[in-house]
Order: sequence, then C-alpha cells, then structure tokens
Amino acid sequence: MAPSWFQILIVVVLLVLLFGRGKISSLMGDVAQGIKSFKKGMAEDETDTAQAKTIDHDPADSVSDAAKAKETKAG
Repeated sequence: MAPSWFQILIVVVLLVLLFGRGKISSLMGDVAQGIKSFKKGMAEDETDTAQAKTIDHDPADSVSDAAKAKETKAG
C-alpha cells in the first residue's frame, strides 16, 4: 500500500519543523556540490586514462633492438 499525498505532506511538514528551511537547503546545496565534484573527478579520471593509453613508439627502434638481441645471442 503506497502512502497517500496527505501522509507525504505530513512527513514534509515535520521535516521542515525539525530541521528548518535553512538546514534543508544547505544540505541540498552540499549534495549538489558533492555531485559536481564527483562528475569533475570522473572527467579528470577519463582524461588521465586517455593519456595513459597513448604510447610513443618508433618501429625503427624495435627493429634495431631485435637485431641487437640476435647479434648478442649469436656473438
């Protein structure tokens, strides 16, 4: 059985009486600031991950390294 609108209204009125409008609005502001901070952190994490995936690689270096390894094994 779902609560009726009247019951929800009573709960809201009690919350406002107990905590006051200022306390509830500051709490909602803190929640909003936390969400913004979380989103900013996620965006920074994505850019860090994208930078971590880039690898500067010169194919000529790996060929010369492989040739040097063969020479040392043969030598």
